[in-house]
Amino acid sequence: MTSKTDEALSYEQARDELIEVVRRLEAGGTTLEESLALWERGEELAKVCRRWLEGARARLDAALAEEEDAG
Repeated sequence: MTSKTDEALSYEQARDELIEVVRRLEAGGTTLEESLALWERGEELAKVCRRWLEGARARLDAALAEEEDAG
């Protein structure tokens, strides 16, 4: 479930936190429960990043279509 704080994250904030989650998982030394919680958090952060990137793609496509129509 996405929290309201996830909705307020910028792409850069979500990406940076996701990088930290991956580092912690790769480093090991966490319990199974901690690893699962990190994995779930990583999934949510990846969704936030994906939404930002999809929005950016839509804006770029709209700008290109506008330019094409004008030209």
